[in-house]
Amino acid sequence: MEKGMKLKVRKELDGKQQSSIIKLKGSLIAKGYTEIIHILDQDDDFHINSFGIENGSDSEVREFITAFIAREKLEDSISILKL
Repeated sequence: MEKGMKLKVRKELDGKQQSSIIKLKGSLIAKGYTEIIHILDQDDDFHINSFGIENGSDSEVREFITAFIAREKLEDSISILKL
């Protein structure tokens, strides 16, 4: 069974936040954790980004994303949803 992850991403972002979120998604792909990230509207304020984890464990990917969010100060812009 393939594991998956969902990220809740604010739609209204400034240029730096938007650039950082694109960098996060690119890093997830570059590290081989996933090949594609699906984006769906949740409501007027948020998108849901979902992806299957192909390489690495769920906890490894979660730790990578959590560290990235903290380093880039994106706590108000993106969060990991519980599955």
